[in-house]
Amino acid sequence: MRLFFVIVCVLSSCGGTVNHEQSKMIFKYNESAGIHSFDPAFAKDQSRIWFCNQIYNSLVQLDSNLQVQPSISKRWEISENGLQYDFIIRDNVAFHHSEKIFGTNGRSVDVNDVIYSLNRLKSKKIASPGAWILSNVKNISVFNDSTIRVNLLSPNPAFLGLLSMQYCSVLPVESDTIPDFFDTPLGTGPFQFQYHKPNVKLVLRKHQNYFEFEGTNKLPYLDAVAISFISDKQTAFLEFIKGKFDFLSGIDASYKDELLDNDGELSTKYTQKLNYYKQDYLNTEYLGILMDDNQENEALRDVRVRQALNLAFDRDLMMQYLRNNIGTPAHSGFIPKGLPGYHPGGGYEYNPELAKKYLLEAGYPKAQGIPVIHLNTTSSYVDLCEYIQHAWEALGIKVEVNVNPPSTHRQQVSKSQLSIFRGSWIADYADAENYLALFYSGNHSPNGPNYTHFSNTEFDDLYEKSLRIPELAKRIPLYEKMDSIVIKQAAIIPLYYDNVLRFSHKSVKGLGSNAMNLLDLKRIKIIN
Repeated sequence: MRLFFVIVCVLSSCGGTVNHEQSKMIFKYNESAGIHSFDPAFAKDQSRIWFCNQIYNSLVQLDSNLQVQPSISKRWEISENGLQYDFIIRDNVAFHHSEKIFGTNGRSVDVNDVIYSLNRLKSKKIASPGAWILSNVKNISVFNDSTIRVNLLSPNPAFLGLLSMQYCSVLPVESDTIPDFFDTPLGTGPFQFQYHKPNVKLVLRKHQNYFEFEGTNKLPYLDAVAISFISDKQTAFLEFIKGKFDFLSGIDASYKDELLDNDGELSTKYTQKLNYYKQDYLNTEYLGILMDDNQENEALRDVRVRQALNLAFDRDLMMQYLRNNIGTPAHSGFIPKGLPGYHPGGGYEYNPELAKKYLLEAGYPKAQGIPVIHLNTTSSYVDLCEYIQHAWEALGIKVEVNVNPPSTHRQQVSKSQLSIFRGSWIADYADAENYLALFYSGNHSPNGPNYTHFSNTEFDDLYEKSLRIPELAKRIPLYEKMDSIVIKQAAIIPLYYDNVLRFSHKSVKGLGSNAMNLLDLKRIKIIN
């Protein structure tokens, strides 16, 4: 309780400044988007995913190279036909301390907790946006006191990766009987919930009985994590520079030119003060085009028009002037750089003359007769969409950029209500199937993530075939072929493959980065 008292008093009285008293290591960061639920069943955005990764564990986890590793399960066995998974549960994974729930002796995870948590994710009553993860699960059962058995309806080589998602976090069965459980949640993760002042502060403290080690060193190293909720990104940046936060993720237009030079590297002004991490991010930014009879713009039903739109703007200049070269221009497919299945080339280069030729062949000389294109986006991407607008208008195409509230935009995209829309697809798990699933006809929205309603028999056959192949090396050629079909048909307009950007003060050791942009605080130290 001593640590909690120190943290809360300092946070409350000093405007968010944390004093590392008595060598206590307290990691501080800001979450501008807020954390709107502590329930892992609703961990659908970065802020909630990061929180859940500190509080909970799943059966498996991803390492920094995005390889599946043991977590609550110490090992697993997969049947030869790929339909049966047996997970052997560790006997030393303790839930966070709670006398109210577990009494004075505490409790370790058992098979019933795992089954309860997975069935809860599937429950229609919960209505989790992550329920699709288990849509291919036939049944889950207790095999013995230390093993659960999961049977699939059909093989899925990406299934282990799916289980690493925070949606699949393990909860105690007792949580079902406690109405306010998620006001002060507990799990098995490296940090335990301690204090929450809505829209102001959230404090987590070290889980003293956490089961993971680094060599002979017990994890985590940090004593506590303090999360602030400053919505204005410029203000949060200034607080970071003053040392009131240890870590800053991503880059905002309000401070982009202050931190980075024109090549996307850290400004010399800060090289002695800050650590800078930059790497490929499994995130493809794109424009999606509705591909079925609901497409109101008849010109967009013609593949040659869609190809012309892909050819009509310079992605390299767009990245240079609008993104400080943060990210890679998308001259390839939908699968992003850094993921097996990505293949350089094969996409669209800037070629306005060829674009004009395609429009002419489609019956639209000088773009005459093409109805106004309504390009839908949110305020964060207006500059990109206006850049594209000007390029298309240079061909003679009339374009209106519609700026929607983020929630409205997401809802309309998920219901395939927009003729053409800006989208992002961030990997849920480290397999290209995650990206290609967006174009499988069986996944048409609103029952799946195929928001463009793309439908292609050859693609579907290849997709279904890939699910029956357990070896990644054998799946990759199929992934590449599927990706090329989507690009040739121009169901989307790829814009760029993003980068993970992280900044920390020199006192922070062990932060690093990863292609999923997952925040893992288990191995972080603060050295003053």
